[in-house]
Amino acid sequence: MLVLNCSTKLLILEKMLKSCFPESLKVYGAVMNINRGNPFQKEVVLDSWPDFKAVITRRQREAETDNLDHYTNAYAVFYKDVRAYRQLLEECDVFNWDQVFQIQGLQSELYDVSKAVANSKQLNVKLTSFKAVHFPPVSTLPDTSFLKGPSPRLTYLSVADADLLNRTWSRGGNEQCLRYIANLIACFPSVCVRDEKGNLVSWSITDQFATMCHGYTLPEHRRKGYSRLVALTLARKLQSRGFPSQGTVLDDNTASITLLKSLHAEFLPCRFHRLILTPATFSGLPHL
Repeated sequence: MLVLNCSTKLLILEKMLKSCFPESLKVYGAVMNINRGNPFQKEVVLDSWPDFKAVITRRQREAETDNLDHYTNAYAVFYKDVRAYRQLLEECDVFNWDQVFQIQGLQSELYDVSKAVANSKQLNVKLTSFKAVHFPPVSTLPDTSFLKGPSPRLTYLSVADADLLNRTWSRGGNEQCLRYIANLIACFPSVCVRDEKGNLVSWSITDQFATMCHGYTLPEHRRKGYSRLVALTLARKLQSRGFPSQGTVLDDNTASITLLKSLHAEFLPCRFHRLILTPATFSGLPHL
């Protein structure tokens, strides 16, 4: 195992990962954030350098952590040789097996290999698989002429909005998610629509892997074009900063899939896999 903390080498790694799209997108997004101030206190672990076969991004060990916070305790994985990834899994100091955490990646063997090692350590593994998407270049600000109803005010989220986002997110509704969302809002780009009273109507945020997520419009404001406006504006904001505009969507989320198709988003050939790993000590907790 090698922790890569040289700024020059991290920039080289960023360029190397770009040549491995789309499978490397999650790690690439995390490395981009590391190279731009590292607001989420991440670090990079490799099997070797410069001819690496597996690379993992994780929370810095000195960073404050909550053992129940699988949102923040998140690892992104990319490998050229799955055997190298398994070797990193089996090393004692790469993953923190005593906490609830998640592993993300875009490669098909990720689940089976991770589960095999996790089971040997008596951890439960919950898999959720998504379609992965990438937005084409958004060259101009979205046209608001398609909007129905009163003109919205397009702006960004504040940390004070975190409670509503926590309550409306299918993955949320708990203390750890509330804190995580507040940190995402504070650290990364977001876009929202507010009504004439300043109340939230529609929004989307960016996560620690530079992925667009939690795109949501309040039920009473749907079918007015707000989701389209928010998605295009956030994609353009990310692209203007040099980030890929990537996202994920569940297979049964037909409304979002229809929206993405109308925006000409590219559905990638690989799937996004999110694994939540829970030690027996914490099994049975409701938000896990």
